[in-house]
Amino acid sequence: MNASMDDSLEQEMLDIDSQISHVWMVRTFLKHSDEAAEDEELASVHRDLYDFMLALGPALDANDSATYLKLAKKKLSKLRNAAALFVEIQPEVSGHTNFKMAARSLQLAVERIEKLLS
Repeated sequence: MNASMDDSLEQEMLDIDSQISHVWMVRTFLKHSDEAAEDEELASVHRDLYDFMLALGPALDANDSATYLKLAKKKLSKLRNAAALFVEIQPEVSGHTNFKMAARSLQLAVERIEKLLS
């Protein structure tokens, strides 16, 4: 692989990781919400978000963009499903603006990650 290809893959990894910062904040918000302690579906959302991020961490730390992108593609359906579930159940869980914005933020981050991986 040539240097420009490596640079391109590294930039894609970094672009995805910047979106993961949004996923992390939503996950943290959900994990520490009282609602997550009472709602198993909501708890599964924050666990699945964490699983996605945890899988990518070692490759990011090693600056191994090829492995990172391979794992991101492999785990994308889990991320997509967690986001879709949260968007679906959010109105039932809470109509508070914090939950609405968390759902929207997650949805936007996942859409961007999907676009970067396509």
